[in-house]
Amino acid sequence: MAEMNGLMWFRKGLRVHDNPALDHAARSVRLLYPVFVLDPRFLRPDPSAPSPGSARSGLNRIRFLLESLSDLDSSLRRLGSRLLVLKGDDPADVILKALKEWKIGEICYEFDTKPYALAQDKRIKDFACASGIKVFSPVSHTLFDPAEIIKKNGGKPPLTYQSFIKIAGQPQPPILQTFSCLPPVGNAGACEFLDVPLMEELGYGDVGQEGFSPFHGGESEALKRLKESLDDKCKGSLASKSLTSEEMKILKSVEDIKWVANFEKPKGDPSAFLKPATTVLSPYLKFGCLSSRYFYKCLQDVYANVKKHTSPPVSLVGQIPWSNNEELFVAWREGRTGYPWIDAIMIQFIHWEKGRDVFERLLIDHDWAINNVINHDFEMKECRRRMGEAYALNCSKRKPWLLNAGT
Repeated sequence: MAEMNGLMWFRKGLRVHDNPALDHAARSVRLLYPVFVLDPRFLRPDPSAPSPGSARSGLNRIRFLLESLSDLDSSLRRLGSRLLVLKGDDPADVILKALKEWKIGEICYEFDTKPYALAQDKRIKDFACASGIKVFSPVSHTLFDPAEIIKKNGGKPPLTYQSFIKIAGQPQPPILQTFSCLPPVGNAGACEFLDVPLMEELGYGDVGQEGFSPFHGGESEALKRLKESLDDKCKGSLASKSLTSEEMKILKSVEDIKWVANFEKPKGDPSAFLKPATTVLSPYLKFGCLSSRYFYKCLQDVYANVKKHTSPPVSLVGQIPWSNNEELFVAWREGRTGYPWIDAIMIQFIHWEKGRDVFERLLIDHDWAINNVINHDFEMKECRRRMGEAYALNCSKRKPWLLNAGT
């Protein structure tokens, strides 16, 4: 093992299983500082926000994050480590101070495509390069490296789902080996180690439980939620295949093989909440509590045990990479999905950035790339033109939900 100190910077990727950055750090350093920085940009209460929460996050997202951090801390403590929670006005400034204070020789963190994260990364990398500090930043939040996909496609993003699949090929397999222990944490020095805060400690007072999502954050919760849905039929189907205990752990996360094989979006009841028609894995994938590569491999193992299954983009596997099916997109854009309430909403001309910002605050599974992957300004102009045509056509057919929707 190298005689240097390492810093594992958690942002997304709030898990222990199949975490390439953490795996690399654990094998490369003598002392390891696992860090999460509380970012006031997302956590500080904003009285002027349209609903309780910060300027960028509603209470559900904040609570889900805190629960995920608490679970991660518990997992690290079982491995002889802990999560070091730091705070500051700018996370990049906090990390730079820690690199100096703890004499870090290598920093590891999961690559993030969000512009805000990329700006932080540049500052960290520039300082590391000038200071002789190694940087390891693997792509593991998504199945594929977006930059590599664009490069393979001649510098342009693929415009259809099938072209994306053809270019992407198969994702890298997950890391199946588990940790028995982690390198010890070094001294804090001038930095103050904090515990994962409670909602009240962030300034939200007694928020109670009213209005909170029933879905709790954390890697353990993600695996537990899936594991509990396994039935005897699924166990019998899996018994014929030789699987490691770790593969079985994720395979047990699937409701049953038949359900997985026949999953087809958008079929199902979108109004089902307490007993959803889907896996409700999206928030766990968004925060990195569940590895997308790990989940993908387990779905492939399920498919290998059935004669027939649905295919992307409507299959369960098709929900893991981003969905960019041109035919479905055009149907959504033109207000002809067949779902009256969606089509009604689509004739109302709201700028995409307004909708994106609402999603970011209130959805616990909001992910930046999903709402920023296409040229929305160009599409909005085309959308307005086609919406006008669709509105006139639908009104002429006297569809009441469209006539009452307004413009």
